[in-house]
Amino acid sequence: MVKIGVISDTHGLLREEVKRALSGCKIILHGGDIDNPVILEELEKIAPIHAVMGNMDQDWAGKPNGGSNLPETLHLQYAGLHFFIIHNKDLMKEDISDCDVIIYGHSHKYEERKTEGTLWLNPGSCGPRRFFLPVTMAILEIEEDGSYRVKRIDLPPKEEAVREGRSQARKKIPMDKRDLVKAIMRDTNRGREIEWIASRYGISEELAAQICRLYVTHPGIDAEGIINKMG
Repeated sequence: MVKIGVISDTHGLLREEVKRALSGCKIILHGGDIDNPVILEELEKIAPIHAVMGNMDQDWAGKPNGGSNLPETLHLQYAGLHFFIIHNKDLMKEDISDCDVIIYGHSHKYEERKTEGTLWLNPGSCGPRRFFLPVTMAILEIEEDGSYRVKRIDLPPKEEAVREGRSQARKKIPMDKRDLVKAIMRDTNRGREIEWIASRYGISEELAAQICRLYVTHPGIDAEGIINKMG
């Protein structure tokens, strides 16, 4: 049996749980939004990596002399299967009629379906957790006869991060609303998870998620803008 690791949207974070799950894989397929070439270097230590450029990778991955020069799409023949990889499937323009497996990402939502014999697989995101979406990846297991199965892997929230946030919350100095929002904006940039942020500042996960969502979906917005949108 051949094992292939399928991940996407790591956004600068390669979890130890992901490394352990990828151990024993012959190759790794990455659906883009890597965010940092160091992630590729770390993955390469586990198995050969085949990745495409996501919309968050364009500043570095599209430069032949200054980055990894990743392709936007990738065809790959491996273990008797024809793979096609793209970050955002809505931008697909290529003929994929002869492909066995389509790998994509972008939405951070796990999706697995078969259409006319072709497997469409979005492994979700195994990087920083986005709002309340699960943290997921997949392992494709291919048998000698060419049959295969997909193993979805759900990664639990980082309980140690939650405990750390609670510990820090006990020591924190009370903040006004504007300072709180600014602090959460900074922690969002650092890849902190919703659970950690909520525990750190002693607020509900719903409120933490609302502030993070407004921040990431409104480029250039400041703390006052977020507060105004929250009413």
